[in-house]
Amino acid sequence: MPAGPLRDALTLVLGVLTGVMSAAFGVGGAVISTPGVRLLGASALTAVGTTLPSILPSALTGTIQYSRQHLVNWRVVRAVAPAGIVMAVIGSKLSHSVPGNGHWLMILTAALLAFTAYRMAKSAPETLGPTPLALPPDVSRTGQSIRRRNRSPVVAAAVGALAGLMSGLLGVGGGVVMVPGFTEFLGMELKPTIATSLAAVGIFAIPSTITHALQKGDIDWRFALLLAVGVVPGARLGARAAIRANDRGLRRVVALFLGVVSVIYAAGEVAALIR
Repeated sequence: MPAGPLRDALTLVLGVLTGVMSAAFGVGGAVISTPGVRLLGASALTAVGTTLPSILPSALTGTIQYSRQHLVNWRVVRAVAPAGIVMAVIGSKLSHSVPGNGHWLMILTAALLAFTAYRMAKSAPETLGPTPLALPPDVSRTGQSIRRRNRSPVVAAAVGALAGLMSGLLGVGGGVVMVPGFTEFLGMELKPTIATSLAAVGIFAIPSTITHALQKGDIDWRFALLLAVGVVPGARLGARAAIRANDRGLRRVVALFLGVVSVIYAAGEVAALIR
């Protein structure tokens, strides 16, 4: 689609949807905006970099909403941030090295979405009481607590490293790794997982955006600025909806949404490769 008022309006709508999905599911929102800007005319490589600038305002807005409800585990954020930041820069540098002119990056993104959907579709294990391990639990006003699992900083850092790599390489914020990673390996309940993931996503977006901005042609700033405007109100709506939602119901909605997006996403990129 050529640049113009219609494309700009659609980009703003896409930004609002991105903000809602980002804050509601803790995945950074680029799982919506990346294929969205592809449909609006951006190339595969440009789509990866272009969505990153909008992740920060979306993540910041959602994190503020969750923090007010004491749902963000800042100890986990501090544990994942250092490795995630380093790997975000490395992933950004590697984005041009992957063959397929960016299409394989998009297919890998779809695979990550499908994996996340599968994990979210599984029934949540029974909640257990907190234990005095290396990363003490945060108990929210909703009564949710971190379940008994391996909560060592080393495991958290490993999840953060992979999330940072995916943030830079695929432009997806890293939440598609942290949401299942925090629930499965750190034993966190879904709402604190979403809140904590979103805070880390915002941190990873900064080095990823800077690195892609320094690589000529990686960011279409017209798309990026319009997305950034739309994500702020969307993130406020998404965070409020997630805070009020039933945990099991939210898990099913996350799984269904990401599963559908992954299939559509993969089909479009495979078709582009065949052509």
